[in-house]
Amino acid sequence: MMISIAHAQTAGQSGSGESFTTLIMLVAIFAIFYFLVIRPQQKKQKELRGLIEALKKGDEVLTAGGIVGRIVDLDEQFIDLEIAPNTTIKMQKNTVINLLPKGSYKGGNGGSGKNQK
Repeated sequence: MMISIAHAQTAGQSGSGESFTTLIMLVAIFAIFYFLVIRPQQKKQKELRGLIEALKKGDEVLTAGGIVGRIVDLDEQFIDLEIAPNTTIKMQKNTVINLLPKGSYKGGNGGSGKNQK
């Protein structure tokens, strides 16, 4: 008997103001999440798509795997990347994450990892 009375008292107390406040809080949290997480990620992806579409022969690039090289050939999906003199590898275009300034890639001549005397 006591449980049904307590349940009846709490059911009538929730008003429309409380649900409106909850709705406003949910909208505010979504807006904050959108502007801090979703929007910057979309902007970054758009810039990366533009970079990949603008690739051309001779560009020096950095791939997602950390490989640095010069593009010697490219088609719709793949690039041939020169990573050392007379050494090329075929990679997907979408692995490119950065376009390097001209002269960054030395072609294996005098780069790090070689013993220089």
